Amino acid sequence: MMSNSIRRIANRTAIQRFYHRAAPLCKEGKTINNPNDDEDDSPPIQTFNKSPIVQKLWKTRDWAKRRVMGELTMGDDEYSSVSLAATEVLADNATSECRGSSSSVAKAGKTPQESHVGIEYPFSTDRYLLETYRNPWGEMRFGKILEDLDALAGNIAFNHVQGVHVMIVTAGVDRIRIRQRPKIGVDQYLSGKVTWVGSSSMEIRMVISECEDGTNEWLESYFTFVTLDPVTKKSIKICPLIPQTEEERVHFELGAVKAQAKKVARRNKIQVGRPLSEESLAIDIRAAELLDAAGPLLRMPSLADTSTILMDATAHSNAMVAQPQSRNLHDRIFGGFLMRRAFELAFSTAYMFGGDRPLFLEVDDISFDKPVDVGDLLVLKSRVLYTLPNGGDLGSYVMKHDGLPLVNVEVEAWVTVPETMRAEVSNHFYFTFALPNKSTCKMVLPSNIDQARRQASRLIADEIQAGLRP
Repeated sequence: MMSNSIRRIANRTAIQRFYHRAAPLCKEGKTINNPNDDEDDSPPIQTFNKSPIVQKLWKTRDWAKRRVMGELTMGDDEYSSVSLAATEVLADNATSECRGSSSSVAKAGKTPQESHVGIEYPFSTDRYLLETYRNPWGEMRFGKILEDLDALAGNIAFNHVQGVHVMIVTAGVDRIRIRQRPKIGVDQYLSGKVTWVGSSSMEIRMVISECEDGTNEWLESYFTFVTLDPVTKKSIKICPLIPQTEEERVHFELGAVKAQAKKVARRNKIQVGRPLSEESLAIDIRAAELLDAAGPLLRMPSLADTSTILMDATAHSNAMVAQPQSRNLHDRIFGGFLMRRAFELAFSTAYMFGGDRPLFLEVDDISFDKPVDVGDLLVLKSRVLYTLPNGGDLGSYVMKHDGLPLVNVEVEAWVTVPETMRAEVSNHFYFTFALPNKSTCKMVLPSNIDQARRQASRLIADEIQAGLRP
């Protein structure tokens, strides 16, 4: 039984505002109630043990999906190897043959506003919600925010394709940036909409602000979704996006630039037996320089510069069995849960490395390579991938960080099968923190050519990323 505080969050439209406009569907004498109605006491079992925000988002999406598709909602078996299929779509999007939809909506296109969803955090009046999102230092618990972003993005994606029978899959998170420290006791507003659409993929932009109209935003995030045929798992064409305002056109053009940059990055990825491109050669040259700088640490550690450290010495890990309470609406492990656990490990890694409580600035390039199932043994491995001891430029949008030491932490999630002694990477995460009370930190150097290439690739990617938007 839900507490009164949770029930208030689940039912009051004044607290959580959603912009789904269609009426409930009556099917075979049974009414599917709007999730904002008090009569609906049977939310999906997967919403239990989730935050009130995620509960409401999933309940709304489940209601909308059943209203549109009736008994055609996706079954568990339809989501087998979905993440791998999404990866294939992103890799082959330029050349794959997309099947067009017969829907007139798909032909006409939709505006960004039609996918818009908003929700409020009434921190000033709801003590339970405030306690849920507060960290030990009385500030915002960003891991919980990551869960909400993942849940909201799914609702937004569904709004855009609503009316067409497609499978929507999270392909990755491009960037989440923090503009300023939020005030935990002040009401906050999370909202977002589709900002760019390709042939079978879409980009979703979400912001959190202290104003309901979206001004004074302090967080910006971009998620990428792909659409697949539920039966064949092949890419399927979705309705185009029709920007209406100047701001929407700017975001659309930015999405197109980023999509093109991803294609170039995939083509330039170093592969055995494939000639190096100019960009790949630049990565190799920089990797060689990093490995050369690590020479004293590798060969004569007692004589090496004490301000340097090998990457291996920064590593940490934890392991867990994926529990049913962490599953999503499709009975796979909730991507937001994975992001939260990865963030918490990355935060701890940066904390132990820098000796200063780290300041979270951004997360880049979260990939969903393989789905995680209930019962999987999940091993999270973290390490400091690179540091900028004298500071760096992450763009003017990111909160003031001039001159602060920067720490980039890589987290890998491995689905491990001890019975067969096998393990596969399910997710990659890259978090950037600042050390606000330190003037410098140790330089992290690679132990081998593989680490050197990963370090060089991330350094170059982050430099490019900082220049995409101020």
